[in-house]
Amino acid sequence: MQPNEIQGVRAALAAEKRAVESELRRLLGAEKGVPQRLRGAMRHSLFAGGKRLRPSLLLWTYDALGDDRRRRPRVGRDQVLQAAAALEMLHTYSLIHDDLPAMDDDELRRGQPTCHVAFDEATAILAGDGLQALAFAVLARLGPASPRLVNMIATAAGPGGMVGGQQEDLEAEGGPVSAAQIRSIQSKKTAALIAVALAAGADLAGAKPPLVARIHKAGIAIGMAFQGRDDLLDATGDTAQLGKKAGKDAAAGKATWLRVDGVDGARARTERYGGQGIAALEELLPKGPRSDRLLALVQLMWQRDR
Repeated sequence: MQPNEIQGVRAALAAEKRAVESELRRLLGAEKGVPQRLRGAMRHSLFAGGKRLRPSLLLWTYDALGDDRRRRPRVGRDQVLQAAAALEMLHTYSLIHDDLPAMDDDELRRGQPTCHVAFDEATAILAGDGLQALAFAVLARLGPASPRLVNMIATAAGPGGMVGGQQEDLEAEGGPVSAAQIRSIQSKKTAALIAVALAAGADLAGAKPPLVARIHKAGIAIGMAFQGRDDLLDATGDTAQLGKKAGKDAAAGKATWLRVDGVDGARARTERYGGQGIAALEELLPKGPRSDRLLALVQLMWQRDR
């Protein structure tokens, strides 16, 4: 992308981020009876930074498909914003738990102390649990669209998706790994939630199941490229730039493409996944500025420098 295109998509993403964070504050603030320390821990991780990529993917897919007048959205954009905020709660819960000493044992996330460092391990576990439960409570309140949406997102986040990918990731640490193992880990741990963001946006926009399935497939490739870029940045970036400790993947013996392909091979594989994902998505979206905006964001995800 050209510098002006990058600047444009980042400005649009910043505006969407503000809308998502306003909704997150509203939803968390509306919860009654939450102990003060638990609420503080949930807020700490929800508002510790982050680009809000997953909610933006959901919102912008909904917007792009909404340009097709033949399609009737299932819900209005206010409710789509709630679904996007719920997805960010789920993502944040996963980060809190990933950072725990029993898992990746990270002390820094987005340039801030991780939840268990800022509070304590038990409170961090409960903060993650609370965000996961709240996310599904929000999704369950979206009327007729709720059952299908809850099923889609629970499947992506559950034992056959993100949680299962984390288990496979832990089991693969330090041992020999194959390309098939890495593909399985990354498709579940990272790509599943990115793919369901796109698919959920399409579903809420009124897309038929075959189109939703094809968008989901494109999202898996995009998520694989996103994780590939993340692994490359961990190996080649620095802590100040990344907002988290660099070089941790290699030190922990994580299953990444760099271990089987080297830096150049991992970069080529990342570009291949990204190219496949964006080409597939471009074919599925209607022509228009909202689709162009979504495609630019997708491209930035696997060409980013942080």
